[in-house]
Amino acid sequence: MKDKSPILIALLGVVIGVLGTIIVGIAGRQQKKAASDKDWSKLNLVLQQVRENYVDEVNVPEVTEAAIIAALSKLDPHSLYLPPTDLQEAETDLAGNFDGIGIQFNVPNDTAIVLEVIAGGPSEKAGLLPGDRILEVDGKVIAGVKYPQDSMVRRMKGPAGTNVKIKIIRDKEPVVFDITRGRIPIHCVDASFMIGDTTGYIRLNKFSATTYQEVFIAATDLYRQGMKKLVMDIRDNSGGYFSQALLLSNLFLGQGDNIVYLDGLHRKREEYKADGKGAFQDLKLVVIINENSASSSEIFAGAIQDNDRGVIVGRRSYGKGLVQEPLYFTDGSAVRISVARYYTPSGRCIQRPYNGGGQEYQMDIYNRYLDGEMFSQDSVKTDTTDVYYTVSGRTVYGGGGIMPDIYVPIDTTRATDFYVKCNRKALPVKFSSEIFDKYKARLGAIDNFGDLENFFENINIPAAFLSYAAKEGVYAKRGEWDASKSYMMPYLRALIGRYSKLGQNAYYKLFLPVDDTVTVALTAE
Repeated sequence: MKDKSPILIALLGVVIGVLGTIIVGIAGRQQKKAASDKDWSKLNLVLQQVRENYVDEVNVPEVTEAAIIAALSKLDPHSLYLPPTDLQEAETDLAGNFDGIGIQFNVPNDTAIVLEVIAGGPSEKAGLLPGDRILEVDGKVIAGVKYPQDSMVRRMKGPAGTNVKIKIIRDKEPVVFDITRGRIPIHCVDASFMIGDTTGYIRLNKFSATTYQEVFIAATDLYRQGMKKLVMDIRDNSGGYFSQALLLSNLFLGQGDNIVYLDGLHRKREEYKADGKGAFQDLKLVVIINENSASSSEIFAGAIQDNDRGVIVGRRSYGKGLVQEPLYFTDGSAVRISVARYYTPSGRCIQRPYNGGGQEYQMDIYNRYLDGEMFSQDSVKTDTTDVYYTVSGRTVYGGGGIMPDIYVPIDTTRATDFYVKCNRKALPVKFSSEIFDKYKARLGAIDNFGDLENFFENINIPAAFLSYAAKEGVYAKRGEWDASKSYMMPYLRALIGRYSKLGQNAYYKLFLPVDDTVTVALTAE
């Protein structure tokens, strides 16, 4: 790794000399009048000369930020500059809570439909209900105008204690709610339930400040229901707090088991071990990963694999193993500098190579599709010269990311023309919304899987969906529905089920029968 401290000095010089912003705890540096190629004040001097001599007025903050971004881009893909807004969003996403009105919504037909009203939150207190369609936020029309979903979220969010007017339509009648925003919890456990008598399932979407607590509570509840084996699903989990990865690993590992170590040019090697106090050391464990499992997810999966503590199922993980340390500026922005790398207990570096430059690195997942890695284990590019061993002596390979013990490809055999056309128009999602409108009172009151199954038995979903698709101009050719229904029916049931009080638990549990990776995980030992 190249020496990064000179780059950092240059960046600090830019901010101090040009922007006049002071980094907390770092003294100002004296500017030099001349600079050589090896003198890191050169960038500072150039920008100062631009400000003093350039032919037109210079937007100093804009130029300064551009210089910072350009400098960091020469380091690695994960050292970056975060403007105040981006920094706030990034930290809010991992904090475990945010200020807002407390709803989850979906936008199937260019109109936001409330899926869930968070218990005890501002929206529940005001009277919003699942199925309400949001027309306006503070007088701004957001329905039927292709309003961006992220912009909807930003309009509804705001400091706790402030008010926002939400206009909805319910039973064809418009209603306006004056809602006082409050502190809303962000849950990282999407779903938690039993699969059969002895197997539990937990879906974890991120490593936030509440991850350990949420997983511990969920796993304890499943254990009381008779769980002897846990399937921990961390697919599409992009990571988060390092400390939470350590705590989660500690739940399952024995005393003295290595979890991870950090090493860098300017950072002494730091090793982290389990303390032996984890509550689930004897529980059978299967961890599901995929190409979007990154960072803290890979630390957890690597620790479980290298200690032979459980079975890893799925596809090769993302390969993000650089340690970032933040430097905060008084204007609310920050830079995150990579200072070390994460290594699994066997010594594998989690970070995949990035020598090919930013574009090649960003295209890696796409290239895995082109190379066939997502569809065939034989197409996986394994560096067989980069060999490591688990505690029992099993061979594992480096090269970046975590390669699962059991590979599961993406299944493309179900993709009939009818299925592809339906998904292209998002018909399953739109259909589930229409079913909820039709059976709102009944479906919205269901709070257990038995009643949900009874509900499905009394409505003819195949006939209703085929009729709905036809009205949208999509027709199933002879034999297409028979070829597609084994996959589409669980998906339709899952989408409809999440409108019940079971929420995401219903979605994931009802979709499991056609989730090939979970099917493999259930038989893995």
